[in-house]
Amino acid sequence: MDDNNKPLTYSAAMAELEEIVKKMQSPDCSIDNLSTYTARSLELLKVCKAKLTATDSELQKILKELDESAGA
Repeated sequence: MDDNNKPLTYSAAMAELEEIVKKMQSPDCSIDNLSTYTARSLELLKVCKAKLTATDSELQKILKELDESAGA
């Protein structure tokens, strides 16, 4: 979550992941920061996975409703 305690959006999580990857690929990346970057990446990946799973469930529900209404 961000500083305002609002849920992190998928887009914001992905953007932050991209920034972390850039930092980790930089020759200036300190070994001391790798653990922090890895931990934050895991948090962000969990957010993305949850949002993708929720979206998939919603879409499956909508498609099921469409199939049921088409068969009626």
